[in-house]
Amino acid sequence: MLFDSNLTHEQELAEFEILKPRLHEVWEALTLQDETPHTSVVVPSLTLDQSGLQKLAGASFYEERLLFLLIRLRNPKARVVYVTSQPVHPLILDYYFQFLAGIPASHARQRLTLLCAYDASPRSLTEKILERPRLIDRIRAGIADIDRAYLTVFNSTPLERRLAVLLGVPLNGLDPALSHLGTKSGSRKVFQEAGVPYPAGREDLRDEADVLDALLDLKAERPDLPRAVVKLDDSFSGEGNALFHYPEDPSREAVRGALHQLEYSLPTDTEDSYFEKFVKTRGIVEEYIVGLEKQSPSVQLRSSPKGEVLTLSTHDQILGGPTGQVFLGCSFPAREDYRQQIHHDAVKIGQVLARHGAVSRFGIDFLTWRETPGGEWKSSALEINLRMGGTTHPFLALQFLTGGRLDPDTGLFLSWSGQPKYYRATDNLKSDLYQGLLPEDLIDILTEHKLHYSHGTESGVLFHLIGALSEFGKLGMTAIANSREAVDRLYRHTLEVLDREAAYGT
Repeated sequence: MLFDSNLTHEQELAEFEILKPRLHEVWEALTLQDETPHTSVVVPSLTLDQSGLQKLAGASFYEERLLFLLIRLRNPKARVVYVTSQPVHPLILDYYFQFLAGIPASHARQRLTLLCAYDASPRSLTEKILERPRLIDRIRAGIADIDRAYLTVFNSTPLERRLAVLLGVPLNGLDPALSHLGTKSGSRKVFQEAGVPYPAGREDLRDEADVLDALLDLKAERPDLPRAVVKLDDSFSGEGNALFHYPEDPSREAVRGALHQLEYSLPTDTEDSYFEKFVKTRGIVEEYIVGLEKQSPSVQLRSSPKGEVLTLSTHDQILGGPTGQVFLGCSFPAREDYRQQIHHDAVKIGQVLARHGAVSRFGIDFLTWRETPGGEWKSSALEINLRMGGTTHPFLALQFLTGGRLDPDTGLFLSWSGQPKYYRATDNLKSDLYQGLLPEDLIDILTEHKLHYSHGTESGVLFHLIGALSEFGKLGMTAIANSREAVDRLYRHTLEVLDREAAYGT
């Protein structure tokens, strides 16, 4: 339909339902399984809690993470319309184009429409686009065939639904009406329906009084439990988690007093600010699982319009922060000890989501632990992220560079040559020394030290968040090699090179 700023909510919902079946027609091209003409409109908006995002250095440059979706241009008949808040440095585009093996950069560039809102304000990109009807017209003008186009987003909210309707293309993402399935409370209900183990606890809590009652109930069920976790229903990267320590005296008054001593994942959080957010989003309380050895793996999947559940990858998450629950990076694939175990449970969870009508990329976080050295690994599902996440773009990078595929029987990713691939990735390379480095400087450093990904060796590094480097001293990186040990060596070597070169002139 044509742009209409007076579109009513009822009209929007009706048009959105009409558009949904069109995703079937482009699904094979969307999943890189054929080379039919199509247009991918990419709006990498982080339409999340903006108060949390404002604490994230260089948050607007996170829109660059989905530049790995330029892999679509490997299809010589495909077009991409990519929209950002601020202009993308031309050198950054050149950097990505060089990796499109077999496709001349000039040919790919002709099929890319790059648009920008020229708005660095701390709001979601989708909001900025919706405020600019002429920008919406420009996006539509970049679509070659409206019947073979779709909108790809980082996460789906009513804002992305409205944009899809105004553009007249289906949303390649979750129907926002199903977003409750990806909250912390909704995740626990899905786990129960799937018959997958998950921590003891309570969901759908409304305020601090509910949290107190839930903590008391949990202690009554598990008298030996030393700790619990309080979680905001709608938070990301572990930043809404707070650690609670039970007092020796489990009385109501003692537990109430201990609740004033929560350990927050964000150093800026206070009791007042945390529970103000809790009242807005609601949340859960669950047991803090104790083990001799613990890991935090995740499984990434996608569900199709036909209800199929496809496994994309497994990862071991690298966590940190004051409570050890903030996502810092990931290692691919997850350890062989429990890789198939979590894959099996993740598919069961994905099938429940598909039955509810979810069509989306999504990730499921697990906790795995063992209680004795060399003992059996146990697993527990923790949460569902019904959106792209911190493990999405590193896997896209692997696809982007190698053009390979995941072997579902082993969980290994095989390049075109049949070589299993491993990587380690982070969004959190940050140093005051990096501030002042230009994109040109980074490319020079990579070239001089031969760190670029090589199609010959099928190893090397790929950077993202390059636009945040000079102002914020921040960078993202994916190191790829042919074994886990080789990846770790490459990762450490790259950090040493960056630190040494960034010290130039100091």
